[in-house]
Amino acid sequence: MQQIFNFITRNSYRLLFLLLLGISLALTIQFHSFHRSKIISSANVISGSVYQEVNNAKEYLNLKKENDELALENARLRSALFQVKDSSFMTKMDSIKGVKPSDIVVAKVIKNSYSVYENYLTLDAGQKDGIKPDMGVINSQGIVGIIDDTSQNYATVASILNKKSRINAKIKKSNHFGSLIWNGKSTGFVQLIDVPRLADIKKGDTVVTGGQSVIFPENINIGTIHRVFRDKDNQTNFYTLEIKLFNDMTNLGHVYILKNKGTEEMKALENQRKKDE
Repeated sequence: MQQIFNFITRNSYRLLFLLLLGISLALTIQFHSFHRSKIISSANVISGSVYQEVNNAKEYLNLKKENDELALENARLRSALFQVKDSSFMTKMDSIKGVKPSDIVVAKVIKNSYSVYENYLTLDAGQKDGIKPDMGVINSQGIVGIIDDTSQNYATVASILNKKSRINAKIKKSNHFGSLIWNGKSTGFVQLIDVPRLADIKKGDTVVTGGQSVIFPENINIGTIHRVFRDKDNQTNFYTLEIKLFNDMTNLGHVYILKNKGTEEMKALENQRKKDE
């Protein structure tokens, strides 16, 4: 203990200087948006690099599992191909309706949080790949989240397991719409609220993205209805549905980022309408 006191005494001026420097930097970052944005961008670059190295080590250990998943997916694709009676008449179609293949960016999840109320992912693609905030992120199983922030080489994604998330969705067979949220309880389930009671609903019905979103194309898979709740207030005319996700949000590998070039135009039009009102 005496050695600690002696060290502090000998270096008191240096320690005081470092303390004051830290306080001044914190105040500068807090009250100047330009400096704050630069610090956040730099932090994204540094943390992204660290996450990527950690993820590389994990991927090496999971190669067998990924190879098995690829083999299963290839088997499903071949099976679908064999169901076509005459492959010479197959038309070339985009895998996602309304989205060109050139507007889909493949990225890898290098960090994934799912144990807090506001969960985020980090991807190894960023501004250099044309990634911008508010782009939709999906994988072969369904939706994953929405791009939140970007740096030159990395991007963060607000997961659907985020209490701030709110996505337009619908029941596939009936086209009844609602808002997809997460109550913060289970990583395997989300909730679809504001679904009209007149909707014909059954356990196991598929839920997909709706056509009212400027972020996700219509009919991207989300999950299936697991439970149906009537709102506590019997005066309301809505259901709350618990949706079992197709995705295992605790185990994500490669994802697809959708470049919706019409998003900015649609938002500008909506903002203009609000001003006119």
